[in-house]
Amino acid sequence: MEFAQLLLSPPVLALLGLCIGSFLNVVIHRLPLMLERGWKIDSAEMLDVKADVAEPVTLSKPRSRCPSCRHAIAWHENIPLVSYLWLKGRCSACKTRISPRYPLVEVLTAVLFAAIGWRFGAQPEVLVWCTFVAVLVALAVIDWDTTLLPDNLTLPLLWAGLVASALGWTIPLAQSLWGAVAGYLSLWSVYWMFKLATGKEGMGHGDFKLLAALGAWLGWQMILPVVLGASVLGAAVGIAMKAGRTLREGRYVPFGPFLAGSAIAVLLAGAPRVLDWLGWA
Repeated sequence: MEFAQLLLSPPVLALLGLCIGSFLNVVIHRLPLMLERGWKIDSAEMLDVKADVAEPVTLSKPRSRCPSCRHAIAWHENIPLVSYLWLKGRCSACKTRISPRYPLVEVLTAVLFAAIGWRFGAQPEVLVWCTFVAVLVALAVIDWDTTLLPDNLTLPLLWAGLVASALGWTIPLAQSLWGAVAGYLSLWSVYWMFKLATGKEGMGHGDFKLLAALGAWLGWQMILPVVLGASVLGAAVGIAMKAGRTLREGRYVPFGPFLAGSAIAVLLAGAPRVLDWLGWA
């Protein structure tokens, strides 16, 4: 039992988080490319034309390379965080600067895994919550880069939340089920009210699915706190970006990263504390 507790301790979970964060960098970079290639192939088949697509990309192939000189990254150059520090943030072959986002994602995942371990203790369920958080990190960064929340991640996250609840690993099944329903319908309603009033789309359909998944994991009571937290955080970031003139074309910021961040904050704070802060306890 002591050995199992050691394996699930925050320091060990942090090391696991570094490794998972390295894999998340692959998912963040390659999944949009895989989806784009699939869309082009499907469109070409529908139009009965030849698809102009790049070589196949998966999460495991081809081997990772430097985007500047195409140097194949060796195993010792791909150790989470350590390799980045050892290489001083540059490619070993051409000395091109490596984006600091790679180690940042690794460190963020490590910190979140350790926080989950501290929050839930050395219980097997901690690995379930670490999985939940890891998927949210990937979704947040992909949405920030592409304004896309892939069904390949949001839908499995939704079903995993319901299954985890049914197995007794997270929250009662009724709370999970109604959380999924409330999460989807709340943003779906806002979307249609905004569209009917303005004729414009205020958010993507992926946001509905993500909030449904968050409801399946956190329960219906946490839907409003998550949305409120995401709205405040998103507004603050949007105002700061506008003031700094860094808003992208179209003058918008994706909502998914703020939903994910708010959900993680609610998870770490705990439902009783959040409800108490809101005066709902």
